[in-house]
Amino acid sequence: MELRQIKYFLKVAELLNFSEASKALFITQSTLSQQIRQLEQEFDTVLFERNSHEVSLTEAGRQLQHYAQRVVVDADACVQKMEDLKNMLAGELNIGVTFTFSPLLTETVLEFMKLYPNVRLNVFYKTMGELMDMLQQREVDFVLAFKPTGNNSKIESHVLFNNHLSVVVSDTHPLASRKSVSLDDLRHFDLALPARGLQARSSFDEVTRNMEDELRVRLELNDVSILLKLVRQSKLVTVLAEATIHDEDGVVAVPLEMANNDMEGCIHLLKQAYVKNSAREFYRLLSGSRAILKYSSLAKLL
Repeated sequence: MELRQIKYFLKVAELLNFSEASKALFITQSTLSQQIRQLEQEFDTVLFERNSHEVSLTEAGRQLQHYAQRVVVDADACVQKMEDLKNMLAGELNIGVTFTFSPLLTETVLEFMKLYPNVRLNVFYKTMGELMDMLQQREVDFVLAFKPTGNNSKIESHVLFNNHLSVVVSDTHPLASRKSVSLDDLRHFDLALPARGLQARSSFDEVTRNMEDELRVRLELNDVSILLKLVRQSKLVTVLAEATIHDEDGVVAVPLEMANNDMEGCIHLLKQAYVKNSAREFYRLLSGSRAILKYSSLAKLL
């Protein structure tokens, strides 16, 4: 049994179509069929039921699929480890970032690219839920996001800094000079909120569930940069994590008076998964960056 045959088997099991699988693998259909037959001969069992209309996995095929996926993941991890050892830092680093976390990355991304020109960075901006799915599918190496309210047994989270929800307004807004804003105060202003699914919105919804009808929500938007632009040029009020407006001009973050207002900025990793050297180095640079230190617990003591 060869690793190549295992990968061929998994592609057919995924697509349940020999023609489509051969195209995806860039081999001929006859070559693919021959490799699957050899695998079935080696196991002395039928892995696929075939007829003129469809292909389906047998019970043995389903069992093999489960173990084959683990074999391929372990083999890929082995190759990655060897590449890292040989080249130190090379290849690609895939990072998942929530929209509200993005302002904190600029400094580290530029520094990392300067220090390690042979590593390609791929940064994905999505919602927390989408990024956690990508992490579990190993489509990203780690996720930078605030700590979720629920626990996931497959993911471990390491706190980078502490933050809190704030009322964000233009620097000319009547609330801009306030030391804090209560939930009751928000009833008197037009709100432009981040879309549902974004972390700041989820946290805000948790504490305003019983007062939704009392809030004047005029706009919901899943693009934080556009949301801030609208707030900057109007009297609209939004609610975001304080760190979201890092290095943003023309807007002010005023602490929001509410229980459970803490939001911990974290790096999220897949448990027991191999961590690339490039990922470790990015984390080291990020932890020491000016943006992160500004919001860390240590910074408040200095």
